[in-house]
Amino acid sequence: MTTTSTRGRVVRALAAGALAGVLAGCGAGGSGGHSGASAPPPATGAGVTRVTADLTDFHIALSRTTFAPGAYAFVAKNDGRHDHALEIEGPSGEHRTKTLSPGASDTVTVTLTPGSYEVYCPVDGHRDLGMKTEITVGGTGAPTDRTPAPAPPSDSGSGY
Repeated sequence: MTTTSTRGRVVRALAAGALAGVLAGCGAGGSGGHSGASAPPPATGAGVTRVTADLTDFHIALSRTTFAPGAYAFVAKNDGRHDHALEIEGPSGEHRTKTLSPGASDTVTVTLTPGSYEVYCPVDGHRDLGMKTEITVGGTGAPTDRTPAPAPPSDSGSGY
C-alpha cells in the first residue's frame, strides 16, 4: 500500500464524515424551528426581529422588554432541568414551540399586533409555578377624539 492511496482514503473518509454531519443537521428541524444545544439559532428574515427566551426552572427571561407591532422570531432555549415550552397568547392568537428537553431550543415566529400578551410555559402547570410574563405591544393606539372640549364658564359675572 502506498502513502498516496492511504492519504486518499483518509481524505475520502473525512469528506464522507463531513457530508454525513451536514445531512444529519438538515433533518434535525421540527415544525418551524430546530432542536439541539449545539446548533445555532436560525437566521431571521428581513423585517423579523429576533427575541431570545431563556427558559429555566421556573422562570422566563426575554431579551427585550419593549415591542412594536410586527414580526418576531422567539428563540426559546431550555436552560432548565425539566421539559419546557414557550407559548405566546394574545390578540394575535396562540403560538407555541414544541416541548423542549433540557438543552434543546426551538423557534416560533409571531406577528404581534397591538395589545397585551401572556408569555408562559404550558407544560405540567409550570405557568402556575410562576413561569410566565406579560408583554405589551405598542401601536398607534386608539383613535383620539379631536373634538375640542367646551370652554369653561366665564368668571366675569353677568357681563356687559
